[in-house]
Amino acid sequence: MAEIARHPRVMKKLQTEIRELVGDKGKVTYEDLEGLEYMKMVIKETWRLHAPSPILIPREAMSKFKIKNYDIYPGTRIHVNTWAIGRNPDVWKDPDEFIPERFVDSNVDTKGTSFELLPFGSGRRGCPAMYMGLSTVEYTLANLLYHFDWKVMEEVSIEEAPGLTSHRKHPLHLVPVNVIHRKF
Repeated sequence: MAEIARHPRVMKKLQTEIRELVGDKGKVTYEDLEGLEYMKMVIKETWRLHAPSPILIPREAMSKFKIKNYDIYPGTRIHVNTWAIGRNPDVWKDPDEFIPERFVDSNVDTKGTSFELLPFGSGRRGCPAMYMGLSTVEYTLANLLYHFDWKVMEEVSIEEAPGLTSHRKHPLHLVPVNVIHRKF
């Protein structure tokens, strides 16, 4: 929501997509989520810049292998830095910019098969709550943007607090305005 609030163009485009798809039904349903393509791009872009866990749980190498010119030996602890992967200029054009459209016609997904975007890890050690997290974020965000327009009360900081998981350092202050009264 912070990135959306910082980018009014994105908010307007996202609200238009949601409101046109849902119409006067009264609320977004789980069935509606499949048709919200731009929202999926916004969520991917948010997780690229603000991965739920900036450093994945450490792995231990089971056999010898090479990464570039480095030999990795059995027993070596490996830390995957998803924060750095999401900002890698060799992979992402303008890596520090919030540009959801970068995912138009892209095969990059958040499910661990695209190693340039690993918000939930990958493989057997991937987050077991990945699908629940994704559907909860989609459903909640879509309903918030369907029912309300949002006014920013102060400059929006995207600074993150240190920790095992990503969370905001400063609270987000938004006010719902122009409440869209829909039948429930």
